[in-house]
Amino acid sequence: MSLSWQERIDAVWADAALNDVERIAAIDRVAAERDESDPVALFERGGARDSAGVEQDAVAFYRRALKAGLPELQRVQASIQLASTLRNLGDVTESIRLLQAERQTAHRHGLADAVEAFYALALASDGRPAEAASVALAALSPHLPQYSRSVRAYADELRSPTREI
Repeated sequence: MSLSWQERIDAVWADAALNDVERIAAIDRVAAERDESDPVALFERGGARDSAGVEQDAVAFYRRALKAGLPELQRVQASIQLASTLRNLGDVTESIRLLQAERQTAHRHGLADAVEAFYALALASDGRPAEAASVALAALSPHLPQYSRSVRAYADELRSPTREI
């Protein structure tokens, strides 16, 4: 039984024996089986480069994938990955803009906490540590077996312009 295209992509990602250059080449080989404008193939190619630290190249693939129309779950993932990469490259403003847009819908795909984590990182990189901590604590609070309400209140207090923490 032959593997599907996505199963072969997943197998490349799972292969711990591959180095970064080999992983990019393997992803590119499988991606080449699809049209060069296929959004999922572009997304995977961007991810391979991002993972390897070839961030400028990753940005171009992510942008092309998003423009080509990714399915919604992968669109959220691509937005998170693009925002993270942009933050790493120093474009914090666009990173924040992308993540703010995703905050509205990421809950539908179970990615709300991931969006919040990367949003908090972008806020911290933007010199807004109290707001970053507030976002991170608000995302964490529902997962706490105890003190959830208190942590949420502290998160709200951090966001307050007249805070006294």
